[in-house]
Amino acid sequence: MAEAPGAPHRTTGSTLLHPLSALLGIPLDQINFVACQLFALLAAFWFRIYLSPSHASSAVRHAFATLFGIYFAVFCFGWYSIHLFVLVMMNYGIMNMASIPNIHRYSFVVAMGYLTLCHISRIYIFHYGILTTDFSGPLMIITQKITTLACQLHDGIGRQAEELTAEQNRLAVKSRPSLLEYLSYLLNFMSIIAGPCSNYKDYIAFIEGRHVHMKLLEVNWKQKGYDRLPDPSPTGAVMYKLCITLVSLILFLTLTKNFPMAYIIDNEFLDKTPFLSRLGYLYVVTQAAKPKYYFAWTLADAVNNAAGYGFSGVDEKGTFRWDLLSNLNIWNIETATSFKMYIENWNIQTAAWLKRVCYDRAPWYPTALTFILSALWHGIYPGYYFTFLTGILITLAARAIRNNCRHYFLSPVPLKIAYDVVTWAVTQLAVCYTVAPFVMLAVEPTIKFYKSVYFHMHILSILVLLLLPARPQTHSVRRAQNQAMLNSIKNKDK
Repeated sequence: MAEAPGAPHRTTGSTLLHPLSALLGIPLDQINFVACQLFALLAAFWFRIYLSPSHASSAVRHAFATLFGIYFAVFCFGWYSIHLFVLVMMNYGIMNMASIPNIHRYSFVVAMGYLTLCHISRIYIFHYGILTTDFSGPLMIITQKITTLACQLHDGIGRQAEELTAEQNRLAVKSRPSLLEYLSYLLNFMSIIAGPCSNYKDYIAFIEGRHVHMKLLEVNWKQKGYDRLPDPSPTGAVMYKLCITLVSLILFLTLTKNFPMAYIIDNEFLDKTPFLSRLGYLYVVTQAAKPKYYFAWTLADAVNNAAGYGFSGVDEKGTFRWDLLSNLNIWNIETATSFKMYIENWNIQTAAWLKRVCYDRAPWYPTALTFILSALWHGIYPGYYFTFLTGILITLAARAIRNNCRHYFLSPVPLKIAYDVVTWAVTQLAVCYTVAPFVMLAVEPTIKFYKSVYFHMHILSILVLLLLPARPQTHSVRRAQNQAMLNSIKNKDK
């Protein structure tokens, strides 16, 4: 997020760590955030060992997770945390009083409406364009969870199984949760600060001790030489993710502040720097903006894994996977050769939420509505809307190019490699072009930036959509149709 040099930082949370903040020169709200996440990491290990399902009942595990989550919220956000509790209790009332056919609609409107009002209030509480680690972050995660649960409850009680997709059927919730279950799902200490959003059934299975067991039963362990089910430990995954977190923190402290996004619209920079060099610098500053997201999301993932939550099964090599709640895949992000691949590996749990509550349920224009919901969920800064509206255009153009052209470059191998290199470069620059307004936030710097690069991605995307068919038949489809036609002719001849 953009941060004005020398801007004042405010916090309504605890001032206990203010001396540390002053010593390091880091805003107190960020110190509180990191301190809570590190304490949550230690609590998660203790929770897994001493409050495991074999040592404590589900009620005790729910209560502990909820109380610690509430404490972390109050520590970080002070009286602003009231907003979290108000939204949670309002939607608990909706969940118990609303009719099942409308429960997902009412929950969505109230949760998104309250979140939007809080986003609007930030402009008046904080100076425009200055972001801090405030209550809207946890509120965004809680909004995801509320709408996820409402939709899955609607699927489980209000719809027939044949009306659901395979995923909706698997995640459908068949009964309303108790108050304790509901509070634990929304306010647990593993995800209250930085998420991620998870599915209600997965969370309840974790609390009740069925989470890992269910995934292990999907594998035939006798064929692998096991007499009984193994007991996968998350320790290795947690250590690996903590290493990524440490590297991300170092990169954030050394790179991010030295390569500000604002420099790409500096008048002197624009006057003296050629167009291609400006694009190169745009890539550099976008890379420099990523480590703080890598840090926050990977640490949050490690916290959940340390508690024993996030097991996703076994891969083809027999390795235990702890990526059920992972919010990003750094390798796939940095090597993405398509806009779609990049989006699918960035903020994964939010993308999954958007798909489940919007894309899969939208009666028309699912892509456009999903991008609009994403912008609204993020906030009301104009830069967000520039980013997501541009994203719609580039997504459609990239899809048209891929559908029309990719099959010509799959062989021979040198041609495929050249194609991958070109599409990687175009994808990375398209992402940088798209997300720059997200970091700049305001209208004026966004327009200045787009003018400086001649709106080239907008123009190219529009030309692609005008010149290329939107949904061409692929070679495989045409081949299947031709084969079917031949079979039909043969049958008639017989």
